[in-house]
Amino acid sequence: MSEPFKLVNLGSADGLVCEDGYCAVPGASEAPGTEAGAAASTDAAGFSAGNGADAGAAAQRPILPGSTIGILGGGQLGRMLAHSGSRLGYRFVTLDPTPDSPCGQTAQQIVAGYGDREAARELARRSDVITYEFENVDSDVAAMLERESYVPQGSALLHTTQHRLREKRAIEAAGARVAPYAEVTSLETLRGAAARLGLPAVLKTATGGYDGKGQWVLRSEDELAPAWAEAEKAGTELVLEKFIAFEKEISVIAARRPSGEIKTFPPAENVHVNNILHLSIVPARIPDDVRAEAERLAVSIAKTLGAVGLIAVEMFAGADGTLYVNELAPRPHNSGHYTMEACRTSQFEQHVRAICDLPLGDTSLLSPVVMANILGEHVPPLLEWMKEKDPEAERLGVEPKVHLYGKAEAKNKRKMGHVNVLADDTESALAWITQSNIWRV
Repeated sequence: MSEPFKLVNLGSADGLVCEDGYCAVPGASEAPGTEAGAAASTDAAGFSAGNGADAGAAAQRPILPGSTIGILGGGQLGRMLAHSGSRLGYRFVTLDPTPDSPCGQTAQQIVAGYGDREAARELARRSDVITYEFENVDSDVAAMLERESYVPQGSALLHTTQHRLREKRAIEAAGARVAPYAEVTSLETLRGAAARLGLPAVLKTATGGYDGKGQWVLRSEDELAPAWAEAEKAGTELVLEKFIAFEKEISVIAARRPSGEIKTFPPAENVHVNNILHLSIVPARIPDDVRAEAERLAVSIAKTLGAVGLIAVEMFAGADGTLYVNELAPRPHNSGHYTMEACRTSQFEQHVRAICDLPLGDTSLLSPVVMANILGEHVPPLLEWMKEKDPEAERLGVEPKVHLYGKAEAKNKRKMGHVNVLADDTESALAWITQSNIWRV
């Protein structure tokens, strides 16, 4: 486990970066414990807007409908942002290297790589405000845009969440638990970390991994050397995490405006298959005190890190109710797709409202729901199902709502869409999903 972090300079306009034992603002010269540092580590109730909110000083006003929102990234999250924002009267332009990207089908598109600075400047020229739809955009480009245009999310939180070690230290700094972990730099340090933390454990790349990629489950000492040999090829720092015995995986999505208002969506209970999200069940089947603590942690993390827009907080819930934060995502999240029909305000509308500094919408749950992902192998049976009326859906009293993302090729294990199954109770929704042929492939 790393050394405890101290929170300093959290109210600065230049944002928060966690490195080498404390969280601070880039360029701040005061060390933790100095008068200036102490003054900055105010409690969360008095926390001011994060780096992105103040970076665009000229934009300290609502960005009203009729304005153009630029999106770094043209995937399905950008597509659904554009759908929701268009209904509010906003225009959209996206930057993505793939022609006819999912978002590009619903917005103007600049076809260029995420590291292309001139293309990013063109995005800025066309936009009144810029957001990003996934973490793997170039943080240097995001920082450049932050200086030259209005990026209310800023680049510091993106920089933090792009690296597991930085992210874990920031989570600890926010007062939340993480699974015991250790930085790994060699086979020898891997062996030492495994001895300290115990096995089973998971070796992960510090950058770039998602949906199970860049991860190796280690159950015995014999697996250490082969895992190291494979992981070393990734060419990035590595972290070993102790396995946590958990009963549920849950997530809470919080939204925060530059002016400070925060709202959370109801926690989702998540089920993964082959390290890819399969189901999100809402209401989550957890005790009320765990639900309240999960929402409190999400609010604390959003405040402490100065998030603007959405931040998804993924957690493990232990048998005793202890919560461990696993990962953060400063954007709309797969486990929040259920909000599109099941909440008064969807996560996508809420993100638009937050980055434009409009009053946040009501997040109340309208209906129990189970979100089921559609992967490439599920597309053919889904399309067959859509041709006919479904007597089982009628019998169970469920209403499946289909969302497809417009991706050109339905590759195996690739996320192609999702279905929100609305029902009087989650058991009926789960029963429909279980009996359906769609997910039996």
